[in-house]
Amino acid sequence: MESAEIRRRWLSFFEERGHAVVPSASLIADDPTLLLVNAGMVPFKPYFLGETKPPAPRATSVQKCVRTPDIEEVGKTTRHGTFFQMCGNFSFGDYFKEGAIKYAWELLTSPVADGGYGLEPEKLWITVYLDDDEAEQIWREKIGVPSERIQRLGKKDNFWSMGVPGPCGPCSEINYDRGPEFGVEGGPAVNDERYVEIWNLVFMQYERGAGDGKEDFPILGDLPSKNIDTGLGLERLAMILQGVQNMYETDTLRVVMDKATELTGVRYGAAQGTDVSMRVVADHIRTSVMLIGDGVTPGNEGRGYVLRRIMRRAIRNMRLMGATGPVVQDLVDVVIDTMGQQYPELVTDRKRIETVALAEEAAFLKAVKGGTNILDTAVTETKATGGTVLSGDKAFLLHDTWGFPIDLTLEMAAEQGLTVDEPGFRRLMQEQRDRAKADAKAKKTGHADMSAYREIADSAGGTEFTGYATNQGESTIVGLLVNGVSAPAASEGDEVEVVLDRTPFYAEGGGQLADQGRIKLDSGAVIVVRDVQQPVPGVSVHKGSVQVGEVTVGAPAYAAIDVSRRRAIARAHSATHLTHQALRDALGPTAAQAGSENSPGRFRFDFGSPNAVPGSVLTDVEQKINDVLSRELDVTAEIMSIDEAKKQGAIAEFGEKYGERVRVVTIGDFSKELCGGTHVGNTAQLGLVKLLGESSIGSGVRRVEALVGVDAYNFLAKEHTVVAQLQELVKGRPEELPEKIASMLGKLKDAEKEIEKFRAEKVLQAAAGLAQNAQDIKGVALVVGQVADGIGADDLRKLVLDVRGRIPGDRPAVVALFTVANDRPLTVIATNEAARERGLKAGDLVRTAAKTLGGGGGGKPDVAQGGGQNPAAVPEAISAVERLVVETV
Repeated sequence: MESAEIRRRWLSFFEERGHAVVPSASLIADDPTLLLVNAGMVPFKPYFLGETKPPAPRATSVQKCVRTPDIEEVGKTTRHGTFFQMCGNFSFGDYFKEGAIKYAWELLTSPVADGGYGLEPEKLWITVYLDDDEAEQIWREKIGVPSERIQRLGKKDNFWSMGVPGPCGPCSEINYDRGPEFGVEGGPAVNDERYVEIWNLVFMQYERGAGDGKEDFPILGDLPSKNIDTGLGLERLAMILQGVQNMYETDTLRVVMDKATELTGVRYGAAQGTDVSMRVVADHIRTSVMLIGDGVTPGNEGRGYVLRRIMRRAIRNMRLMGATGPVVQDLVDVVIDTMGQQYPELVTDRKRIETVALAEEAAFLKAVKGGTNILDTAVTETKATGGTVLSGDKAFLLHDTWGFPIDLTLEMAAEQGLTVDEPGFRRLMQEQRDRAKADAKAKKTGHADMSAYREIADSAGGTEFTGYATNQGESTIVGLLVNGVSAPAASEGDEVEVVLDRTPFYAEGGGQLADQGRIKLDSGAVIVVRDVQQPVPGVSVHKGSVQVGEVTVGAPAYAAIDVSRRRAIARAHSATHLTHQALRDALGPTAAQAGSENSPGRFRFDFGSPNAVPGSVLTDVEQKINDVLSRELDVTAEIMSIDEAKKQGAIAEFGEKYGERVRVVTIGDFSKELCGGTHVGNTAQLGLVKLLGESSIGSGVRRVEALVGVDAYNFLAKEHTVVAQLQELVKGRPEELPEKIASMLGKLKDAEKEIEKFRAEKVLQAAAGLAQNAQDIKGVALVVGQVADGIGADDLRKLVLDVRGRIPGDRPAVVALFTVANDRPLTVIATNEAARERGLKAGDLVRTAAKTLGGGGGGKPDVAQGGGQNPAAVPEAISAVERLVVETV
C-alpha cells in the first residue's frame, strides 16, 4: 500500500466517524517556543491548553513534521530521519479511552477491502501505563487482546506531558511484531527493534505541576475535560504494509535513492559507506523540498540554517558518491512527483521550490571552491607552527563565510593529517545564535550570499546612521546588489539593495520596523526604498527598486525618509516602553519582554506571564500609560557604558546585542531601557494609547496589541458610534448595555431550544406513516424516500431508527431516508438483524447511495451515514438503493 493511500484511508476512516479533517499546518511553527512543527499535536496545543475553543469536538489530520536534534546521526542508522508524517485523531471532551482504542483497532485490523490496513491481530502487542487498569481492561475485555500480549511500562515510556505544567496522562502504544529475524521474542518491553511502535494513544486526563524530565513532576488532579491525542507514524506503517526492512526503503524515500543511483552509478546495498550517503541524500532532499514548500529559505539562522545545513549535507554526500556536477534539480523533481500525490501544492509551487534549491546548490558549489583555498591556507599555517589542531575560529570562519558544514571541515582537515577544535567551533556557533532572533537573518539576507555584504563592509566600512538627528542628508552609494548579486550599476525597474556610507534610514531592529523613503541621485535617478536591514553588523542595506534612471556605485546621493511614517513608528516605540514598564509594575519582573513590533500607529508587545492578564489589570495598565502621557515627560537618549546603564537600572531590550557602549532611552522618571530605536521628544506627542487586548502566543508568553495617536482616537470614535447604536436598539444607558444584551441572548437561546424541540417532534411524527407504507421486496420491508429538506443529520438518524423500531423484529427491514440540508444531500440507512442475516448491510447501502450523490459515507452494518455534493441526484440514489436491495435478496 502506497503512502498516499495510507494517508487517504486514515483521513477517510475518521471523517466517516464524525471527525473534522484538518489540513496539515505549515512546518513553520506558529509557536514562539518551536523552530519547526515537530509533532502531530502541535497545531492543536491551544485547544488542549484551553487557550482556544476547538472548532469541533473531534478532529483528524496528517501533519508534516521535522525533527532536527540528531541531524549528524541521519544516514548512520536506518531509524533516524528528519521529516515524517504523523497521523492523528483528536477528541476534545468527546470520546475517551474506549473510543480511541476501538477506533485504532478497527482501522488497523479491518480488511483492506473494507477500508482498513489489514494487519494481523495476532501480530499486535499493546503497552499500557503501569497503573492504567482501565486501558488494560478495555484491550483485554472489549477488544480481545490476550493478557500475554499486553505489557505495562513506566512513566518514561508510557506517560505523556508537554514538559511544562498543564495537561498530561497515560499512554497506550500499539506495536507490530516484525518476526524472529528482527530479534528475540518477549514483546516491546524486551525488543523495540522487532516490536515496532506504530500508534501511540495519549489519554489526557490529569493536570501536572512543575518538575524536571519525563518523570519528576507531581500530578495535581483530574482535568475538567478529558481529551484524546493519538499519533501514528505514517512512515513506520508504510514500512510494514510495503514489506520492507526500514523506512528508507518505503516508496517516498526509495525513489530518491534510485534517482541518486542513476546520477552516481552507486547502488544502495553495495557498501556500508555509500549506503550512509544514500540515506542522507534521500532524507535530506525530501525534508528540504517540504521546508522550501512551506516558505523556508536557506540562511544562517533559525529555520534557514536548518535548511541550508541539510541541503549542503545532501549535496556533499552526492559528491562523495561520485557526482561532479549539479544534481539538485533531478532529486528535487522526483521528491515533488512523489510527495505531490499527498501535497498537491508542491506540484503547483514546483518552479519556486526548484529556484530556491538550485540557488543554494550553486552557492554551495561556489563555497566549496572558494573555501577550499581558505582551508588550505589555514592548514599550511597550522603545520608551519608545528600544530596538529585546526583552530575553532578557522572552522567557524569556513562555516560562517563559506557555508562549510563542520563535518566537511573535519573530513578535509583529516585528509591533511589534522584534527579540528570542535568545542571551540561549537562555542562560537552558539554565541552567534544567541546574538540574533531565530529567522531574523533569513529575512535580512534574502537569497544574497553573505560574502557579498562582507565584501562591501571590508571595502567601504560600515554605514553611519544619522537618523537620530536628521531625516535627510547627502551620502554616497558604496555598494549595490541586483537580485542578490553585486553589480556596478542598475537600471530603471531593477530590484536593488543599496548600501550608503551614511544614512538617515533606520534599519529594522529591536522590534522597530524599518524606515521607508527615497534616494535621489544627481543624475535624476530615484530609488524607492521599501525596507532597510543590517545583514552584516553596521552595514545598512536599503531594499527597493529603481523608479527612474540608472544607479551606479560611487554616485553621490540624497537620502530622505518618509517623515510621517517615522513619527508614527516613533510614537509606537515610545508607547511600547511605557507599556513594558506599566506591565512590570502590575505583574512584577516576570513580565519581561519576549518580543515586540513597532509599526506606524500601532504596536504589539510580547511578555512572560504564566496566566492570562485579567481585564481589570489591563484597564489599570492602560490608565497608567495615559496618565504618563498627560504628565508631558521628556524622552531623552544618552550613550554610556553598559556597566553604568546597569547601575542606573536600565532594562535590556529583547533580542539586541550590546557592546561596551550602549544607548539608554529615558522617559522622565517612569522608564529607562537600553534601546537603539527612534522615539518622540515628549510623551505628550503620543496623544493617546489604547490597548486592544491580550492573548496567548505560546506557553508562558502573552501578547498585548495596541493603537497609538490618531489610530487610537479613530478606534474609540468607532466604538462610541457602535455603543450609541446599541443604546438606541435596546433603549438603555451605556452602563446598562451588558445586562440588557445578556438578557436578550438568554431569551433567544430559550426560544431556539423550544423551536428545536418542536421541530424534532414534528420529524418523528412522520415515523408511523413511513413504517406503514413500507414496500415488500421478497419479504424484506423497505422504507426508502426523501423527507423534508433542512433536517439535520442527528434528526434524520433519529427518524430512521424510529421507523426501523416500528417494524416487527422478525421481519427483515431496511430504512433508507434522504434529505437536503444546506444545499448538500444527506442519507442515513439502517437495517435490523433479520435483514443483515440476508446480506443487507447499512454500510454497503450507504456507500452505493453516497457514490451516486457525488460523495462518500460509511458506518456499521446496522446503521450508516453518507452525503454528497449533488442534491439533484437524490432520486437516482433512492433507485440505486432499491436496486441493490433487490439484487441482494
